Amino acid sequence: MTDTQVTWLTQESHDRLKGELDSLIANRPVIAAEINERREEGDLKENGGYHAAREEQGQQEARIRQLQELLNNAKVGEAPTQSGVALPGSVVTVYYDGDESDKETFLIATREESAKDASIETYSPSSPLGAALIDAKVGETREYTVPSGAVVKVTLVSAEPYHS
Repeated sequence: MTDTQVTWLTQESHDRLKGELDSLIANRPVIAAEINERREEGDLKENGGYHAAREEQGQQEARIRQLQELLNNAKVGEAPTQSGVALPGSVVTVYYDGDESDKETFLIATREESAKDASIETYSPSSPLGAALIDAKVGETREYTVPSGAVVKVTLVSAEPYHS
């Protein structure tokens, strides 16, 4: 998320990510102590434990920054409860270019929202397809442009609230 984007999160997902962030922040002194302990073992050039601890610290700090940015720009709300309208947090079924046999079912949400369920494809509400479908009602056809420049028509077949 290099450019600041609003990310839709349920309260449950927000709380889970906040818990992960708090845990990582609480672990900072443990990693620092391990680095100091490894540093005292001697020659840093050949100290694998020191380098591993520094690598772990770097990975944790990167995740902390990612979570902080995500949570600072998140819009927390309830998952949709209504059927028949494509909203963030909805599992939708669509077909493309008038071909009812070319169906696809997916979740409109962020990757963070769908992290618990790898069995369903996820499209961001800010992706071209996701953005085209937001607020569409069952039976409605919308258009969006793919990276090649082609315009694709997509028709909403169903929209149901996502339950993980």
